[in-house]
Amino acid sequence: MIQTVEALRESCMQCRKCGLAETRHNVVFGVGNPEAKIMFIGEGPGENEDLQGEPFVGRGGQLLDKMLAAVDLDRKTNVYIANIVKCRPPKNRDPLPEEQEACIGWLRNQVALIRPKIIVCLGRIAGQRIIKPDLKITREHGRFTERNGTLLMATLHPAALLRNPAQKPDAFQDFLTLREKIDELQLDVAKDYNA
Repeated sequence: MIQTVEALRESCMQCRKCGLAETRHNVVFGVGNPEAKIMFIGEGPGENEDLQGEPFVGRGGQLLDKMLAAVDLDRKTNVYIANIVKCRPPKNRDPLPEEQEACIGWLRNQVALIRPKIIVCLGRIAGQRIIKPDLKITREHGRFTERNGTLLMATLHPAALLRNPAQKPDAFQDFLTLREKIDELQLDVAKDYNA
């Protein structure tokens, strides 16, 4: 295991473990406070993320930022955001199982270094990979489960909410549930870090 987030980032930037490396513009490693108690994990970068090298910077990212702000969270200060795969799948398709497998070691190393108390999976792919393979996102979002001392929850992916705005209230309720859990656990998520 690589021992620091910065060393892990540098190593990840050179990754050629799967075919996604052939079509990427940038490796999208992650963003946020490396000491965050809350970590958000999506499936993989889209076009804007691939071009800018940062997760969730397109329209879905703008929606995510608004939902974070509504519960006093912020990508630059008190959360960390990463993805299952670090390179954009062509045409934003779901990352293939072999691509996820090639890339999952980077994410495991990130989680081990950051040691979040709560992981929120953004969407079905992340939820199925991290929480359980048969997760039904529309039925099971907003529920916490615990594994090895870390609380896990899935919520609807911001891009899915843009396609189906009727689901926004459900997702927002998940963020309120997250805030309640942060308060219940008395997690210190003060905004005192600047990336």
